[in-house]
Amino acid sequence: MLSILLITADVFWNGMRQGRAYISLVLTPVQWLVDLPAELADEVSDVVVDRGLLMKENARLKAEALLLEQKGQQLDSLAEENSRLRSLLNGRIRIPNEVTLVELIGVNPDPFQHQVVVNRGSEDGLFLGQPVLDSGGIMGQIVEMSHYTSRVMLITDARHAIPVELNRTGFRAIALGKGEPDELELQHVSDTIDIQEGDLLVTSGLAGRFPRGYPVAVVTEVTHDPGLSFTKVRAKPSARLDKSRHLLLVDPLADMTEQTDADAQADTVIVESVE
Repeated sequence: MLSILLITADVFWNGMRQGRAYISLVLTPVQWLVDLPAELADEVSDVVVDRGLLMKENARLKAEALLLEQKGQQLDSLAEENSRLRSLLNGRIRIPNEVTLVELIGVNPDPFQHQVVVNRGSEDGLFLGQPVLDSGGIMGQIVEMSHYTSRVMLITDARHAIPVELNRTGFRAIALGKGEPDELELQHVSDTIDIQEGDLLVTSGLAGRFPRGYPVAVVTEVTHDPGLSFTKVRAKPSARLDKSRHLLLVDPLADMTEQTDADAQADTVIVESVE
């Protein structure tokens, strides 16, 4: 009866969300305590060297490497986009998105929920729906926050969907999580669409949640069934969902602002051409 009452209150009473946030705040020291053995193991391995200098230099280089990889993720997508649009518009350099470096401190043990916990929360300026990626590509988005931690739903979760486009042709589709750790599936792909194994899928920027041009997955299987109207397409996420420890939170507002300016410039050029 208590479980039924709590479920009902969670659905119909908004105060439960605030309650979960404070419960998560109380449990934050426990999450840090669980992560403590891994941190102690890292420190013990550095006893024989100058620990202070080595750890400082390692952290700086790791952050710089991750940021540089993030800046280079859009190069392939931009090259393809540039070849398609150069004949109409002058190319324009994109402004890099604002990013926040975070660390993974927990994993949801429920096999039916692909979620992880990071060590930043609402007090650090994060927001629900904020995209999360690693050096390989998109990992997921923030779905729940407390003051100092946040819960991230991975793109492989069965409840997750992300708009993507084929980097080679620009074809747009929806990539759905299947509840498997290394598999996505494209929804409603016509049998006539040109799609091949090895094709790169990137974020399309539609719906305004994920910034455009970030790697999502690589097509691993294309099955044409004569008895079906649609092609079955499976893909493997580009991000290292089960290995990455340091992640980036992306602020898509800069990308959306630039995209709006680019669209306005395109409209101006087209109007001038018509005149």
